[in-house]
Amino acid sequence: MLDRLQDDPYAYRRKINHYYPFHDEGEWELGKFLVENLTQTQMIKFLKLKWFDTRARPSFTTKDQLLDWMDSLPCFTEWKVSNIEFSGYKTVHPIELIWRDALEVVKQLFSDPIFANHMTYTPHVVNVGHQREYGDYMSADMAWKIQDYLPMGATQVPIILGSDKTHVTRITGGLEMHPVFITIGNVDSEVRSKATLRAWRCIAYMPIAKFRVHPDYQSILQARLWHKCMDLVLANLKAAAVDGCFIPDPSRHIRYVFTPLHTLQLIFDTCRKVDPWDLDKFQKAAKAVNLSGVHMPYWRDWLFACPSVFLAGEVLHTCFKFFADHPLKWIKETVGAYELDSRFIVQHKRVGTRHFTKGITHVKQMTGREYRDIQRTIVASIAGAASPRFVRAIRAIVEFIYLAQNPVHSPQSLQSMEQALLDFHSFKGAIIEAEARKGKKGVKEDFFIPKLELMQSFKGTVERLGTLMQFSADTTERLLITHCKDLFPRTARQSKDFTEQCVRILNRQESMEIFDLYALLTSRGASLVNAMHTEEEEVAAANPALSWVSRVLPDEVTSVRGPRPVRNHFLKGILSGDALTAFQLNVTPDYRSLTLAEIPMKYALPDFYRALADFIARSSTSSGEHTRWDPKYGRYHAWNKFRLQLHSAFQQRLIMPSRVVQAYPPSDKFPFGNCDTVLIDAMGINVSYVAQVRLIFQPKVRRGSNLGLPSYLSNPLLYVQFFRFIANPDDRPELAMWTVERAYTQDENGNRHREGAVVQVTDVTHAVELIPVYGKAVGNGMSAATCLESYERFFLNNFTDKESYHTFSTEFV
Repeated sequence: MLDRLQDDPYAYRRKINHYYPFHDEGEWELGKFLVENLTQTQMIKFLKLKWFDTRARPSFTTKDQLLDWMDSLPCFTEWKVSNIEFSGYKTVHPIELIWRDALEVVKQLFSDPIFANHMTYTPHVVNVGHQREYGDYMSADMAWKIQDYLPMGATQVPIILGSDKTHVTRITGGLEMHPVFITIGNVDSEVRSKATLRAWRCIAYMPIAKFRVHPDYQSILQARLWHKCMDLVLANLKAAAVDGCFIPDPSRHIRYVFTPLHTLQLIFDTCRKVDPWDLDKFQKAAKAVNLSGVHMPYWRDWLFACPSVFLAGEVLHTCFKFFADHPLKWIKETVGAYELDSRFIVQHKRVGTRHFTKGITHVKQMTGREYRDIQRTIVASIAGAASPRFVRAIRAIVEFIYLAQNPVHSPQSLQSMEQALLDFHSFKGAIIEAEARKGKKGVKEDFFIPKLELMQSFKGTVERLGTLMQFSADTTERLLITHCKDLFPRTARQSKDFTEQCVRILNRQESMEIFDLYALLTSRGASLVNAMHTEEEEVAAANPALSWVSRVLPDEVTSVRGPRPVRNHFLKGILSGDALTAFQLNVTPDYRSLTLAEIPMKYALPDFYRALADFIARSSTSSGEHTRWDPKYGRYHAWNKFRLQLHSAFQQRLIMPSRVVQAYPPSDKFPFGNCDTVLIDAMGINVSYVAQVRLIFQPKVRRGSNLGLPSYLSNPLLYVQFFRFIANPDDRPELAMWTVERAYTQDENGNRHREGAVVQVTDVTHAVELIPVYGKAVGNGMSAATCLESYERFFLNNFTDKESYHTFSTEFV
């Protein structure tokens, strides 16, 4: 794709100056910065600064000249404006469709060298442990089915479309936009799921027309207009689905491609009986057979396009919106708003997870992320405040939502997902008994919920098209912000020509991104072809542009925009014995050179010396290493936190973001300290314990001493206080969670205190979350700062995140 820039009219100038029309790289960076970050008024003010009186001015002297230069950069797919008319139906304003050829955009995506190492061209079957694994589209059944119909050697380019209407401004008569986005299923879903990686492109801004007709017919005409516009935008794609076309891939190999997305006979039958332009009669006839009234849907002549297949279940709206509209309301009715808020307010705060400081019932509108955060703890939080059967119904639906989000599926996980939905239907009677399901007319005793019915199709969708998360609307929701709402401040902020202004900005932005990469590569003498390579064993993140530049121009990685990779602590951190867990502590400790007498006072740990002595005795016996170092006279560095990093439980080659584990000493804000809980593998004997980390420390030999520390004292150590398991998941089937309680021991004087011990940091296997067993009501005086210290019994939450859920459902069991 990038080599097409060499056909630009100014290509001969760029052989001398790679950044033409700009003077050099520095001036290009300045111009790009001004266009991306300043409004046009701010650009004018900047270029008029007296600062330039004593310094060289850039080659562009005005704002208009700078924008003209940016607009002169090569652009692959130009935008068009087409006037649309409906014979016999007038609109308040002329109908204008702003669009570009979808096939040309697909060609650009398919040949983009950035995605060279993140593309799949042929269907395949993945078997893991004698079970088939469903991942992206090419690993599912439909890819094989379509491939059987194509000529030998042909490549299918699955088309994925996303569209939604959004308000740009909320004022009366505010602006609305309805963009359509496109991507291709050949690009890895991990890349497609990030809006900033440019795997999605905007292909049209659909007109939002108001017809001069009775309000009863507005929606049917607007729906027909939408499909007519889609017909125009996608015409060449539909032709390519039938006849195929030749497109170069990122490695410049020419491929014969088809673009797949049966027609509903019901529509044609209705059209034969009733004139589709007799809106009154046709609308009634359509509703009678559950049709929308669109007589010429855009997919009617698109080969392999059947709405029962391509309208895949979508997690954001089908699952999270369902959870917000129904289960969350049932819980509020059953538990009560005050009690439910109290249970969320007093939960222990962990770094990296949302804490609802004011509760959850007062918020009128939430995002999908916030609903995810509520789902994390909702099951354990309502235990005791609702009947066991009610809790089990809620747990089943949360379990279904978690399983639906799996990045890979197997027949076993699909069976578990199906079973979770069956469990909900088995126990949903408890919701009726609690009179929790209510409508406008009072208590409802049915579950006629379309989203709930749609969930029954999830298993079949995964088998046909691959995992559901690759079709999640999270990405397109983000694109609505970047392609509509964020553009408003960079326009004249008027409704007149607003969409045209947005198109110019997007065109300019796309040209700048392509030219930036092209100029970077050519100015350094690098190839414009992204050579295929074998992926590293461990992958911290999928940013294709960053991966490419880091291989060929490692000194220029800061020039690449987009999400930065997850920091890989497996490279320089402390590794566990099996190298499956990495740990990281700051180079500079939070407390230096503490004495043995200071630690028990600062951290309220009276048995610290005994625990450390036991650890030294135990470790010296098992390792055979003995030391003359005396802990009584030693010095200790201490930290408030460390980071723990794991590989993905679903895909072992992927490295997950690190999790912070806190161990702050008591303070005014946290009278008992702020300490997180972990799972530790005791002494490598495959016995797991839940423990609270009270102190992170490392012994240090005094400067000038000739004593050496043995290996077991050379890495950071933890002082932890244990919990013991008192119930397994089968004992509380409504929760299916382990229950733990504080472990206590007695000293020689008969005094009871918490059982603690010193362990190595590498004994930790997971960071875990404990939810107090609240009972019927939250205790008085409880807060997020004291709940872990005040309660004695806790549920080991297996819904902390999708990774934890998978681990507790498989490995830990």
